Amino acid sequence: MRLMYFAWLREKVGVSEEQAEPPAEAVTVGQLLDWLEGRGQGYADAFADRTIVRVAVNQEYVTLDHPVAAGDEVAFFPPVTGG
Repeated sequence: MRLMYFAWLREKVGVSEEQAEPPAEAVTVGQLLDWLEGRGQGYADAFADRTIVRVAVNQEYVTLDHPVAAGDEVAFFPPVTGG
């Protein structure tokens, strides 16, 4: 699974992109976030308030109950504003 982090999420996690193999029980975006939070303080800080994190799976915005699979690209974004 390809994980990508943008803006302040990237700063907290410490990488812009990584390949990861989450456990088999991480089958939704929410469960993936649960697993990521356990990987270290930077991840825990980045995802502490899930209400402000936007997630795209295979370049489509999704909700926390959306399924994820091994070959997916999952991107994490802070809120986006226009202007």
